Amino acid sequence: MTGLLLLASFVALFDGKSLSGWQQCNGKAKYSVQNREIVGVTVSGSPNSFLCTVREYGDFLLELETKTDPGLNSGIQIRSHRYPAETTVRTFNGKEILTRKQAAGRVYGYQVEVSTAAAGNSGGIYDEARRGWLHNPASDPTSDPACKTAFKDNDWNKYRIEAEGDRIRTWVNGAACVDLIDVTDLTGFIALQVHSFQGEKPATVRWRNIRIEDRGRHDWKPVFNRMSLDGWNQRGGGSFKVEDGVIHATCLESDERIGMLVSDASFADATFRVQFKIAKGNSGFFVRTNPENLAAYEVEIDAEKRTGGLWETRGRNWVTGPEDNAGVVAGDWNELAASTHGSRIVFFLNGIKTVDLPSDTQGRKEGRLGLQAHGSKRSTEVWFKSVDVLTKTQ
Repeated sequence: MTGLLLLASFVALFDGKSLSGWQQCNGKAKYSVQNREIVGVTVSGSPNSFLCTVREYGDFLLELETKTDPGLNSGIQIRSHRYPAETTVRTFNGKEILTRKQAAGRVYGYQVEVSTAAAGNSGGIYDEARRGWLHNPASDPTSDPACKTAFKDNDWNKYRIEAEGDRIRTWVNGAACVDLIDVTDLTGFIALQVHSFQGEKPATVRWRNIRIEDRGRHDWKPVFNRMSLDGWNQRGGGSFKVEDGVIHATCLESDERIGMLVSDASFADATFRVQFKIAKGNSGFFVRTNPENLAAYEVEIDAEKRTGGLWETRGRNWVTGPEDNAGVVAGDWNELAASTHGSRIVFFLNGIKTVDLPSDTQGRKEGRLGLQAHGSKRSTEVWFKSVDVLTKTQ
């Protein structure tokens, strides 16, 4: 009975007869319906083409089958969008922030890779027209070896894609490929890609049995109301004031008391984000904070180094993360995110993963949020524009 109920919750995304509910975005590839299959055929000189759902989705389970000519790369876009105008995209390559312009209308977002058996990266996740590879099974030593050999050339391959909040998981022919935590996009359209191709004759990719289970969506809910410090209390030294909807935090070098602003609310498994700008000194965004002794996981914020790294207060001290500040946009707003689910701890700085502990064993399972102005031999000035928690809304 349970299996029948689960099956009944799926809805076909493709009616097997027409492209109703889909629209082509970018490129000149030819999309048609043949034998209850969507067929995409390359056109010489065309850039990447995408057949996109008119409707957007948030949390879902998507299943489909695809068959691709060897040598032709393809992909399944999820939670994707189009740039509304020419956009300069910032990408961090591990050493520096690079900028690249993307044209108005260009499709961008998470792409589940459809490649070849030899490549071994099918089922991986690539951020199309934005950050590049987020998880490549072929080059990641932590990937399940079964994923690297799951894709079959010249045959139908079954894909299963699950998106829930900031977690995206993929399977190819039953083999687990990716378990990604990423907070960048929570909703968007689904699309079928025909990659640009330079062959002697056109290449073809096919899709069939496309179905989806809609599971609602997650949205960001504010913990700081941007009007007052209601729901927060100050500990130690320093000053925390709301100015024009922003928390302005300062602490003098001579003040031996580290300043902390602690939330009244406590959280267990949850994902958070905060926007900050730091002029000088040391700060931090605290998660799973013990309200008694302020022991916590701290996402480091510093004007000079280590921003986005993990410091464990009243524990291991510095744990892991970047040693420099190469990913910080100096003098501007930056965004940190912290995903804390069970024993997995993942941090991001401006969309780039800085910490991923798949199995942290320190036993911190819940606690409050904290904003720090360090002081104690370091003069600090920092601003916090927003503090949010990811919440299921539908």
